[in-house]
Amino acid sequence: MEQVRESGDFAIAFDHVTKRYDGKETPAVEDLNLAIRKGEIFGFLGPNGAGKSTTIRMLVGMLRQNSGTITADGFDNIVSSVGLKRCLGYVPDEPVFYERMSGLRHINFICDLYGVPQRLRKERIGKLASLFEMTEVLDDPISSYSHGMKQKLGVIAALVHDPMILVLDEPMVGLDPRSSFILKDVMREFCRKGRTVFFSTHVMEVAERLCDRVGIISKGRLLFEGTLEELKLRKGGEDATLEELFLQMTGQADVAGLAKRTEEVLE
Repeated sequence: MEQVRESGDFAIAFDHVTKRYDGKETPAVEDLNLAIRKGEIFGFLGPNGAGKSTTIRMLVGMLRQNSGTITADGFDNIVSSVGLKRCLGYVPDEPVFYERMSGLRHINFICDLYGVPQRLRKERIGKLASLFEMTEVLDDPISSYSHGMKQKLGVIAALVHDPMILVLDEPMVGLDPRSSFILKDVMREFCRKGRTVFFSTHVMEVAERLCDRVGIISKGRLLFEGTLEELKLRKGGEDATLEELFLQMTGQADVAGLAKRTEEVLE
């Protein structure tokens, strides 16, 4: 019998989580405390190498933390790893497939892993394939798919077992505007049903329009967790965009200086 931790109103919780890679002096993630509420879209933001993908890989069970605890839907990622994986739908930043499989065979393979009954899987596959405009290509080999089609196949496979939590690592990369719009609508509807979305992105405009709350991580440490309004109050910028506040908080540059250097280079 798997042990289940009480999680209260939180769908996901990181409690003093640290991850070090062998041979690296600085932790990839250091003393992370983060709680994502049920029914919210949470955006996880940070520069390249900040620790976003490491955090997500620990959450979904691909990596183990060196210390601290991680729970999703009440399941501990180490003590109750199978239960945790069953409650998650996960789309990595670069989905990997058996290229000789057809799209349909891949989705059925996922359904087999999660024990989705035949009647339910047929209904869900039909609806999701239609929504993402993949119906006509599901019988084609995945090797023939474009990057955007593979991204959509990954999203369908993540949703087909009806998870409680959807975890997405840079989900908009490779999607055309129409597919991005559909995915954002899916994320909103998913959370309207009381479920939870946790996703990383570099696209600040998407995070600003879509997220209930955001977390900002840099060099493995969490700098901020809260709403955009709370971030504006904290940084004293009522008219600032999330992009400007993000650059300011992560110490990457002052916006005016960046613009001036860009102008000089392109003269």
